[in-house]
Amino acid sequence: MADEFFVRPDLLGEVQPEQLLSWARRIAQRAEPAEIYRSKEGRKTLRFRAVDRSFFLKLHSGIGWREVFKNLLQFRLPVTSASNEYRAIRELEALGVDTLSVAAYARVGFNPARVQSLLVTDDLVGTVSLEDFCENWSRVAPSPVLRWRIICSLAATSRAMHSAGINHRDYYLCHFHLDPASLQQARLRCHLIDLHRAQIRKAVPRRWRVKDLAGLYFSAMDCGITRRDLLRFMRAYSGEGLRDTLRSQRRLWTAVQVRALKLYRQEYGREPPAL
Repeated sequence: MADEFFVRPDLLGEVQPEQLLSWARRIAQRAEPAEIYRSKEGRKTLRFRAVDRSFFLKLHSGIGWREVFKNLLQFRLPVTSASNEYRAIRELEALGVDTLSVAAYARVGFNPARVQSLLVTDDLVGTVSLEDFCENWSRVAPSPVLRWRIICSLAATSRAMHSAGINHRDYYLCHFHLDPASLQQARLRCHLIDLHRAQIRKAVPRRWRVKDLAGLYFSAMDCGITRRDLLRFMRAYSGEGLRDTLRSQRRLWTAVQVRALKLYRQEYGREPPAL
């Protein structure tokens, strides 16, 4: 794969494409500990300011062959660069799905264990994760309209993503960031983030579809969701009538339920709340 560079026009005054990696390394070296969100396995994630705005930087410095083989032996596809996330964001943008906005991207090198790369995205200022937004729903139920809007938004994103051959692999409520201002608008904006492990194919294999949907269901179990909420999501996701969905996709939803329940029991050591 040839070296790749992209800089959005608003950052061109800060850095030229071929200087991206050295520029990003300087930013990472100067970052305050409070601004560093991750520094592990050859990847550092941090917030920084430039051109009077806030951005996030993901700097990949190579994971090494040991980490590559460790992932392969565990039957996991290793994340070796920012390319996965960059391409997934571009694909989602083309689908009209709210996600991150890319300000800069670079990838240099051929060796998968030593490839150098980075991704700079706009900071989603003023947004709130759905995990936090829905945290009290089990005690203080939201209005039915708000509940339905969020469920339909999640289902629409899931359907568009999977129909386009993309699976997330970390598909939880915490990776959706809601713009509260959009609650008063006709279109709800809920940005899907953290796509560094995303996979892109012609079609999503059933097991990866189940993994994504089960992860989303698992992460919502403590939010006071009801059977009606689940059925509404299933209908919106499938694009069919509920009766047709339950008949034609019964095996899919049964597998999603089994995996989600298993995840909850493993994570919390107890049964999930009853619907």
